[in-house]
Amino acid sequence: MLRSFARQSAIKQVAARLSARSMSTVVEDSVGPKCYGGTYTVTLIPGDGIGQETAAAVKTVFGAAKVPVEFEQYDLSGFTPENDSLMQEALASLRRNKVGLKGILYTPIRQGHSSFNVAMRKELDIYASVAHCKNVPGVEARHKDVDFVIIRENTEGEYSGLEHQSFPGVVESLKIITRPKTERIARYAFDYALRNGRKKVTIVHKANIMKLADGLFLNTCRAIAKEYPSIQYNDMIVDNTAMQLVSKPQQFDVMVMPNLYGSIVSNIGAGLIGGPGIVPGANYGREFAIFEPGSRHVAKDIQGRNTANPSSLILSSVMMLRHLQLNQYADRIERAVDKTLSSESIRTPDLGGSHSTTDFTEAVVRNL
Repeated sequence: MLRSFARQSAIKQVAARLSARSMSTVVEDSVGPKCYGGTYTVTLIPGDGIGQETAAAVKTVFGAAKVPVEFEQYDLSGFTPENDSLMQEALASLRRNKVGLKGILYTPIRQGHSSFNVAMRKELDIYASVAHCKNVPGVEARHKDVDFVIIRENTEGEYSGLEHQSFPGVVESLKIITRPKTERIARYAFDYALRNGRKKVTIVHKANIMKLADGLFLNTCRAIAKEYPSIQYNDMIVDNTAMQLVSKPQQFDVMVMPNLYGSIVSNIGAGLIGGPGIVPGANYGREFAIFEPGSRHVAKDIQGRNTANPSSLILSSVMMLRHLQLNQYADRIERAVDKTLSSESIRTPDLGGSHSTTDFTEAVVRNL
């Protein structure tokens, strides 16, 4: 499709975006997402494992719903070398379009290049990871009334990638916690609670052992909390958090934490409500946003079998549509997914059924 590259006034774009974007980045956005002739251009990176199958499901649903979004697709893979030019092309597209929809890229274990997923977040300073764990009607779960949001700092902590062997058999791995980035993620969490009618923020840490690093994170979050007197807050050690999540998850509302803890807690949250196939997620920065499943699994073991549950990526795309102010399309698709998940007649294997990705996608389209 040919597109006009005539750029609207930056000031008008900023005013329009910031006035309505429901989960916007911070006020300093310089230029909003790209929209030409009423159509938004979004970078699509399907990812590894089940990525191509779930991305195809999103494109099918968007086509049926006539969503005004055009995808620039980059079939980047974590199995490719670190200097792959496609990575740079994908980053250039994200910088151009400001918004991306992404599956999960494979990261080699022990040897090989560092994570492409982490590299993208650092390169674009996409600092806030948001995953919403909520019971889905019709999906069996161990607990009822689960509804909490995990907000995870995305750019430092244990994922800083700073490690070296100081002596044969001795490895030092650096965990980086800084006050500015902690202030930023804490303020994002409390802002999120305020915007979305949430009552409480829980600060997750391990300051009893890592007294300097997690001590800084905890004390900084406590200081930011004082700026939001209408929002309750408490703090909890991360290992106790894990126990409390599996015993009484209803006590949590909004949770804010460093990088590694967020990875662990989001997987626990996925297990609580029915699995990673139904948890949407998003990553926000000052200028860019990438939407991807909230529980980050490649699922290479079921690649190509047409058995993956595409709900997490479809629901992540719903979050993306709200970010683009396309709320009517977002609501319509979300209702269709909820209706499909609540029906026992269509179940992918992860939810105890035997239907295919294609079957599920077609059911969502029918429910539009």
